[in-house]
Amino acid sequence: MNQDAMDYIVGCMATWDGENTIQRIQTEHRLKLVEFWNIRKGSRVLEIGCGQGDTTAALAYVVGEDGFVHGIDIAPAGYGGPITLGEARDCLLNSAMGSRMKIDFEVDVLSEKMDFPPMSFDYIVFSHCAFYLKSAEELTSILRKVRKWGKQLCFAEWDTRIHKIEQYPHLLAVLIQSHYECFKESSVANVRTLFAPGDILRIAKEAGWTIAREQIIQSPNLQDGQWEVEMTLNEYEGEINHLERVPDKLKSLLHSELELLKAANEKTGVQPLSVFAFVAE
Repeated sequence: MNQDAMDYIVGCMATWDGENTIQRIQTEHRLKLVEFWNIRKGSRVLEIGCGQGDTTAALAYVVGEDGFVHGIDIAPAGYGGPITLGEARDCLLNSAMGSRMKIDFEVDVLSEKMDFPPMSFDYIVFSHCAFYLKSAEELTSILRKVRKWGKQLCFAEWDTRIHKIEQYPHLLAVLIQSHYECFKESSVANVRTLFAPGDILRIAKEAGWTIAREQIIQSPNLQDGQWEVEMTLNEYEGEINHLERVPDKLKSLLHSELELLKAANEKTGVQPLSVFAFVAE
């Protein structure tokens, strides 16, 4: 991807306080995903869990003026910070690429009212949002329901199989979060259910998809690993103190895991986990 293309995409997006360094790194990663998925110019794409539009913008650029990207997310427009989902959407839709996008929030894919005609889309994208789901059953239901809406499923999520020691703190952070999320009735956390690549492949196959290609994608400059580590260290005590019915032995285990995270963060530094991606038909 050349510099002019990167400038064009990032210029269509909302950036905090005028800085776009973080967004450029995030966009570079999304373009790697779109390239691996082999999204074609002129395609119609449904993106589930579009969030603030990091992947939406990359998709919209690649499909071009004759293509269309429909992003949906269950979160409300006011969710997120320092830029909310609604603010990010407004910036994208008012940009030069706005005419090739539609973005809807508070959309529950599993609602009986939510439906599209068969094969409405060339691609269904489900990127970096599986950890937000409340259970494996929910992921299975979503992938099964969307099967009739599109020709190909394009999937990406953090790879929990670490490939270098600097990824260890990120893994510990998501493990700790996923442990205490087991005891919440409801949540707005980034990590609610942890999936290993083998889990995801099994669920996709159970939902009726056939895996065509898979790949591990490295984007070591992504800030997400450091964000997850810092959030876990800063919010851990408050999370534990608000949980009910947590066995003392599990609390002790979580405290030990936190000590491991502190030590790893200080000793090894932090790089994000690799990303496990696949295309299914």
